[in-house]
This record gives sequence, structure tokens and C-alpha cells, in this order.
Amino acid sequence: MTAIAQQQLHFLPITRKIPGSFAIWAAILAEMTEFAVMFMVYFLAKVHNPVLFYEGPTRLNTTAGTANTLIMLTSSFFVVRAVMAMRENQRQICVRWLWAAVSCGVLYLVIKYFEYQWNTAQGLHTETNIFYGVYYYVTFNHFLHVGWGTAAIVWVIYQINTGIYTKDEHEGLINIALYWHMIDLAWITIFPLLYVIR
Repeated sequence: MTAIAQQQLHFLPITRKIPGSFAIWAAILAEMTEFAVMFMVYFLAKVHNPVLFYEGPTRLNTTAGTANTLIMLTSSFFVVRAVMAMRENQRQICVRWLWAAVSCGVLYLVIKYFEYQWNTAQGLHTETNIFYGVYYYVTFNHFLHVGWGTAAIVWVIYQINTGIYTKDEHEGLINIALYWHMIDLAWITIFPLLYVIR
């Protein structure tokens, strides 16, 4: 290669593709907008009901909330490892990481279910006051997203096991990984707002 050709290659623009499809980014934007509206409702309600929002977190099961935070962070790590394994053409290892993420998703749902049962036993309902109304609305919405995301990961596992997703073609895996990280990010915001901040 001549020196001139090397110089021309040096000045060629480097194109970087954003991971995932346009559709998943549109979905993530829509979901994040939904959560942003919920957080705005939270802050407006807190401004008008400071005492209820100060006392509310003290009656929640912080242990369950903390456990689910650790579970969500761990599940995101598993999803990242799955993507890395697929890029290295280690499909079975990828599947194992994804099953680990599914286990985290199921564990999150189980803990949240029993947390709701515990709340009910303590007399904490949506009608108790506005703090618990906001708490149930936000956390149940997130609960549904975790359920959908977990089911989507199982679908990705099926796609990998049937050979539809390969090292060179696995955009669906990337899409679900991005969606799962969005769910994780939402919970990382929800946890301190509802369980920690007074």
C-alpha cells in the first residue's frame, strides 16, 4: 500500500453503529417517558404531602427492596456476559448466562409478590394514603416490566437454541439486553425514591 493510500485511509470517517434496532430505542424512549411521568407525579405528590412521604418509607420492607436491587444489578451483569459470549460464538455459554438472568427475574417477581403480601398484612394498601398509592402504582408497573423482560429473555434463549441467532446475527439478543438495562435503570431510580429518601 502506498503512502498516499495510507493517508487516505487515515482520514476516512469511522462509522459507529448504535447497538440495537430503531424499534427497541423507540420502545425504550416510550418506556422511559412513562417512568419519567411517574417520577414527576411522585415529586409533585411529595411536595404537597411531605409528612406522608417522610413517614411512608419507614413502613416499607427495605430488606426486600435492597434484595431486589442486588438481584436487578446481578441480572444486568448476566445479560452483559451473555452478549459477550454470543459475540465470541459461545452459544451454550450465552444460554447459561441468559438462564441465570431469567432466574434473577423470577426471583425478583417472587420477592416482590411476598413483599406485597407483607405490606397487606401491615395494613398498607393503595387507599392507605397517597404515598402508598404512588408506591403501588410505580412498583407494580415495574413488576410488569420485569415479567415482560423475563419472558423476552426466554424467547431469546429459544431463538439461540434453534440456531436463529448466531454470532453474526443476534440483534434480538442486543435489543432485549438494552431493554433489560432500561428496566434495571428504572429500579435503581425507584428504590431510593420510595425506600430510602425521606
